[in-house]
Amino acid sequence: MRPNTKNLISGGIFILVAAIGLWLNTDHTLGSARRMGPGYMPMLSFGLLGALGAIVFLGGFFNGPDKLEKWTSLEVAAVPIGIVAFFVGYFLADASGLFTGWYPLGWGCLAGCLGLSIAPGWRPIGLVHAGLAVFGLMLEQMGLMLSITAMCIVASFGDTTHRVKGVIGMIIFLCVLCYLVFIYELDIRVPVWPVFLTQ
Repeated sequence: MRPNTKNLISGGIFILVAAIGLWLNTDHTLGSARRMGPGYMPMLSFGLLGALGAIVFLGGFFNGPDKLEKWTSLEVAAVPIGIVAFFVGYFLADASGLFTGWYPLGWGCLAGCLGLSIAPGWRPIGLVHAGLAVFGLMLEQMGLMLSITAMCIVASFGDTTHRVKGVIGMIIFLCVLCYLVFIYELDIRVPVWPVFLTQ
């Protein structure tokens, strides 16, 4: 047996995040595949993430060795900076009184991901997750199309080799796919365009 340290750790993280997500999702009704409740897609997503994590984790026992590289001092410092940025973003958004529900958590996640992204080694994962936070923060007011566009643009900065044509192609593909699947086929009630344009 030749363990692969990277796969063991990443698989374990996937499983941990999936377990926490499934536990947090227990408050939401699931519904069915045709009539999805608010907890159906998160349950499906976290279930797939847990299965993927199990595959990566188990595979990590046999496809090594692949040790972790030593972290730079900036990569080490970026972790507490990201944690502090999360709490600052969360408490500022909550204290402002402008945001209710899950929005302060979304602002905290965005701030934490951007704080983590100051280190080049953390930038890909930080900016991809910052894009997801931007999507969640924009969806209700700015609509599905602009939220997907902003998410792709923010996430694209995680890869220094990205090409503008590729980003535009991904935006068009995701906008069309999400419209056909979630709006047209499943009739999920989210705004497609900014709310101020439809009033």
